[in-house]
Amino acid sequence: MDDAATRLWLPPLALAGCVRGVMLRDTRGRALDAAARENFFPATPLVSLFWWLDGGSDWLATPGFAPPPTQPVQAPVMLGGPFTQPSHTRNPGAMRAFKLLMLPDAFTALTGVALPAHVNRVADARDVLPPDWCDWAARMGAAPDDAARLLLLQDFLVPRWQALGAQQPGQRYAAWSEALAVRAATSAAGRSLRQLERRIKAWAGLPLRELRAVSRAEAAFYAVAAAEGQPGFNWADIAAGSAYADQSHLCRETRRLTGFSPEELRRRIHTEEAFWAYRLWR
Repeated sequence: MDDAATRLWLPPLALAGCVRGVMLRDTRGRALDAAARENFFPATPLVSLFWWLDGGSDWLATPGFAPPPTQPVQAPVMLGGPFTQPSHTRNPGAMRAFKLLMLPDAFTALTGVALPAHVNRVADARDVLPPDWCDWAARMGAAPDDAARLLLLQDFLVPRWQALGAQQPGQRYAAWSEALAVRAATSAAGRSLRQLERRIKAWAGLPLRELRAVSRAEAAFYAVAAAEGQPGFNWADIAAGSAYADQSHLCRETRRLTGFSPEELRRRIHTEEAFWAYRLWR
């Protein structure tokens, strides 16, 4: 299934708190059938910048998943806002792409783009990004290879991120979302719950309750990976250890965020090419 052309790049410490990672995918020369050219992605609070280097994708209308855009977007670089639903796409043929995943509050601080208008949406990034970001995005697309793109990414983002004085150690969603809540409570006048929620949504595009749901899902995902092959594995233990009220709560939220029950998701991650994005993070 996965090979050296499907990779995850994790950021250096200088970009912790800004970049979550880069997913690199190249299916050229692999002769994948239609099912193997499908792609399943979970709901995510992250903002993505997505460079199409070869090929493209079609957004599939699948029950339980985000609906296709009313007007399909195919651009050299696309912006994907935070998604509260999973998404399902298919590549018509071979493809090569570079997907930068940024924490939403960092993206907003760096670009000034208001994320609430981009939740559950994709757009031509050139219509949204500031001019200096558009120039950089064009250079990224014209770079000769992924190694050059990663250098361009660091050279562009590191000084801008450091200028904000906002660096922080790499974190999973739980620590990041709680830190965001603390910052919202201490960054301005007004301490009511409504004011805090409004502040968090302005920075991240999503309310805190949605960020905490993703945090639980991530904790469960890594707990399952750690428990694989061990005796006594059961979903009730995973739920209890991942801040769910019970196993039913785990099942409901997993289906909402991924489109699948926990057991079906676990099985398909192991057996199907289309779940390559999940395997990258294990």
